[in-house]
Amino acid sequence: MRHLKKTVKLGRTGAHRDAMLANQVCSLIAERRIKTTLAKAKATRSLAEKMVTLGKAGTLAARRQALAVIKQPAQVKVLFEKIAPGFTGRAGGYTRITKLGPRMSDASEMVILEWVETSEPVESVK
Repeated sequence: MRHLKKTVKLGRTGAHRDAMLANQVCSLIAERRIKTTLAKAKATRSLAEKMVTLGKAGTLAARRQALAVIKQPAQVKVLFEKIAPGFTGRAGGYTRITKLGPRMSDASEMVILEWVETSEPVESVK
């Protein structure tokens, strides 16, 4: 039974999954919104919200913890200086997932993952 086993495997090894999610979060920080599949977006959202929580703390230890996960100093700097201060009055729910419909090639559900405070919502296509 899979009780209390929350990790979504996404058909990848642990190291590959961790690297992919870290790159997704870096892309989200840099571009403010990314287009991906629903399963990847749900997995990325969890990590992105944890990084914003570290960014809101703003301590050196929090910065080092974020750097240990996403491994790109430039993106950690942007996260701590530009993105996290925008969420100081918010207790959680820093990201939004908007469904776009199935992908043409394999019918995977496509979504846009974006920050809530920094952009206007995208109209969903049905």
